[in-house]
Amino acid sequence: MRLIALETATEACSAALWVDGELRWLLEPGAARRHGELILDQVDRLLAEAGLVPGQLDAVAVGRGPGAFTGVRLGLGVAQGLAFAVGCPVVPVSTLAALAQQGGDRGARQVLALLDARMGEVYWSLLTVGPQDRVGVSEEHLSAPGQVAAAWTGEPRLALGSGLGAYPELADRLGLGAAEVDPAALPCAREVALLAVAAHARGESVSPALAQPVYLRDRVAEPRVNLAPKGRGAGS
Repeated sequence: MRLIALETATEACSAALWVDGELRWLLEPGAARRHGELILDQVDRLLAEAGLVPGQLDAVAVGRGPGAFTGVRLGLGVAQGLAFAVGCPVVPVSTLAALAQQGGDRGARQVLALLDARMGEVYWSLLTVGPQDRVGVSEEHLSAPGQVAAAWTGEPRLALGSGLGAYPELADRLGLGAAEVDPAALPCAREVALLAVAAHARGESVSPALAQPVYLRDRVAEPRVNLAPKGRGAGS
């Protein structure tokens, strides 16, 4: 199994290559507004280091969101273009699940992944680590920080992501100690690749044309509405 994975849904930009159980990756954590110039170079470097060409790939995985609108669209577009060129399927992976997988790799059995969604909201999901230390599928949410609800049922537990950095009061409200939070954690293509290999084995790959982003937020901003009576300006 040869799979390339991309993750551009946050300020980090990363690519990973899985070749028959061997995993290598490149991560640029401070890549805001530079994903477009970085991601293809990362892919080229990983393939060159492994002595492969794109035509030898069996699948392309991508963090499909939620996350920054531009980053999610860019990652998905690159993944689709590469998969179309190669003639292979795409494996979409939840960005929140990829973030939570870092907690599973660190020994947590239940992980809360939180990303700053701007506009006073967070993307979040509470995931349980299951067989082979992989996180399972869980519902994804977009809400105000005060509406984040984690029904902890297992330990060790860990909360990860930029949502904690933007709203540090969440740790206390959720009953988490200092050792149970990591606000600096960012999604990485390494975990996208790990989850994608398992998803591909379950038959969850799709054709490039069917790969879809997950935004959770339908619109970035609501249109302004003038509620003034007809014939009168809003400042009358």
